[in-house]
Amino acid sequence: MKPDLRGVFVTGTDTEIGKTHVSCAMVAAARRRGSRVGVMKPIAAGAAQTPRGLRNDDALSLIAAARGDAHASSVTAAEYTAVNPYCFAAPVSPHIAAAEAGVRPDLARIADLAKVHRSENDWLVVEGAGGWLAPITAELSVSDLAIAVGLPVLVVVGLRLGCLNHAQLTVREIDRSGLPFAGWVANQIDPAMARVDENVSMLTKRLGGPPLARFGFGADAAALAESGNTLIDRLVAKYATVGFLQAADIVGNSPDSGMIPR
Repeated sequence: MKPDLRGVFVTGTDTEIGKTHVSCAMVAAARRRGSRVGVMKPIAAGAAQTPRGLRNDDALSLIAAARGDAHASSVTAAEYTAVNPYCFAAPVSPHIAAAEAGVRPDLARIADLAKVHRSENDWLVVEGAGGWLAPITAELSVSDLAIAVGLPVLVVVGLRLGCLNHAQLTVREIDRSGLPFAGWVANQIDPAMARVDENVSMLTKRLGGPPLARFGFGADAAALAESGNTLIDRLVAKYATVGFLQAADIVGNSPDSGMIPR
């Protein structure tokens, strides 16, 4: 399937690596510039029971970023399901949570929901679960979910010891999938990590270019907004395709035609 270049699929080098943190900053930055942004967290494991059903914090954060509502308090059950169609209570690997719930995630259903989001918005941000090869069923992984959705892939690299290996393996597998590698983001999750700049320099060499943005540990609102703006600017500049021109124009850029470079 030819990738749709009106959005990104966000994956990471591991779980708890900052995918939602980066995704929300990116969504908020696009929204501030006038874009209509659709969001999805197709599969989530780890949710609280509410009067309206199970709710996952990551999915709610994405909805809040897209709406500009800090609490996503007005979302209806139907609207929530369109963002997070498969929500499981247990905070375990999605394939275990799904099996325990007696549910098999349907990738065709998720792909159809993504098409609706794209038809209603200028841009779509889809966040995966865990890392690129995290299983979602006994046979399928997050990579299969990304292929079904058909968006270029943005990798959030959590800066901590071991990230050099994890990042390279992740990008290698993305290349094997046939989906475009949109780029990577450096997210500092370990404030005590030694030689951060040296690690980013090696990642720049090994991943084919510098990070599209850097997110500091414990960044305040202003710094987070700046990182989100930088990420949007560089993504749009890199998405030099006719299919992305509508969203690119809205966020204030006019890229030339061509394919996403590595």
